[in-house]
Amino acid sequence: MKCYISYNLTGMVYRFSVVTLLLLCLWTASAETIHLRDKAAVTGKILTQKRDQVVIDLGFTVLVVPRNAITRIAEEEVAPAKPKTRGKAAPPTTAASAPDSTDLFASANADLSDKSVRELVNELGEAVVQVRTPGGLGSGFFLTDDGYLITNFHVIEGETQIALEVYHQRGGQLERTTYRKVRIVAMNKFTDLALLKIEDKDAPKFKKVPLADADGLAVGESVFAIGSPLGLERTVTEGIVSTKTRQMFGQLYLQTTAQINPGNSGGPLFNMRGEVVGVTNMKIFGEGIGFAIPVDAVRYFLRHRDAYAYDNDNPSNPFRYLEPPSSRIKHGTAQNVEGE
Repeated sequence: MKCYISYNLTGMVYRFSVVTLLLLCLWTASAETIHLRDKAAVTGKILTQKRDQVVIDLGFTVLVVPRNAITRIAEEEVAPAKPKTRGKAAPPTTAASAPDSTDLFASANADLSDKSVRELVNELGEAVVQVRTPGGLGSGFFLTDDGYLITNFHVIEGETQIALEVYHQRGGQLERTTYRKVRIVAMNKFTDLALLKIEDKDAPKFKKVPLADADGLAVGESVFAIGSPLGLERTVTEGIVSTKTRQMFGQLYLQTTAQINPGNSGGPLFNMRGEVVGVTNMKIFGEGIGFAIPVDAVRYFLRHRDAYAYDNDNPSNPFRYLEPPSSRIKHGTAQNVEGE
């Protein structure tokens, strides 16, 4: 017999199997727990709290819990204190922002302060690139100074000839340089992300940008985007975060009033501390309705990039490039591709 634990929220009964609840407890050992009036509870990551409801991420779905059904919310567990070391104390880290030796990105810096868009554009403009393929163009940004960068999957989909236009600051002037030896490192069609690497021998060190802590972003916070909408490189647009949890096509996106247009795809959405909070990737054709992939999805993609490694021979790839037809087709002697 299969047992279920159920609880009632505003007349609707939600059922979870005991096995599912145990898996959720293991997955969210350090997350918040919402206790309900009927002595049931759900555990996950709280995305936002409003006057009449709380939105919690259960991992496989997002649940909206009415306030009148909640008795209390348990605080997140505190990690045990680390032993003191001699000399200068190391800065505190959290599970969400702790650096990893294999990370390809710099994490948020608590010492950063808010600046004006003008100041940040001057500081970060070199890190934003234009991505060109025979089929179109988009944007991207550097994660490391040795040439690793992020863009959208749909910008390079079906393409292997990729060129990057980078603006270097030299002698107070911006000089445009085109790099054509670009390798596809990893890509995920379903989250619309791709990791590229410049491999030109004479490439200099590149300007890189840090990734923000997703928990620090708030609705209504000012943000701005840099990209190449309609091919107009180094275009800056400013706005606010409209919502952090807009659900579309089975994914959660940041919604922003910063203008996003074709060509912005793959570019960064910055907060006012100069940290990337999202990767712009689409818009609804209206005024001020743009979307970006949240930074926590970018972090996950980068930390698990081996699972999305680009390889023509990997059948688990989002797509495969096949060998071109041989001349035998002209003579009517072609065989099935899989049978050769």
